[in-house]
This record gives sequence, C-alpha cells and structure tokens, in this order.
Amino acid sequence: MTTLLTAPRFPDADAAFRIIIDAHRGLTADESAALNVRLVLLLANHIGDIDVLQGALLLATRKTEPKD
Repeated sequence: MTTLLTAPRFPDADAAFRIIIDAHRGLTADESAALNVRLVLLLANHIGDIDVLQGALLLATRKTEPKD
C-alpha cells in the first residue's frame, strides 16, 4: 500500500495552478466539468493504487484541509 502524499510537491505550485486554470479558460460549465472528469480519471489511472485513491477522495470530500 502506498501512502497518499499531501505535502506540496510542485517546485512552482503557482505555475501548476495556472496550467489547470488556463485549460478551463473559455469553456462552458459543462465543458469544464467534463475536463475535470477526464483529468481525474487520467490521474487516478496514473496513481494506480485503490487505497491512495480512496484516501484522496476522503480528503477531497472534507470541508477542512488536512494537517501535515
């Protein structure tokens, strides 16, 4: 079992955020939602670990941020 990593890992988190935001620019709400679904499925497949995926979903559905 692999542990979900929640500490920042991008050397430039702002650049990563901008890339995601730019991909949504000009899309309708439905197109944006569809892009998010495709991205989540691609990244979930890349992770390839059901326990990590479940841990990420648990954290993502919480109202507060995890404490590292």
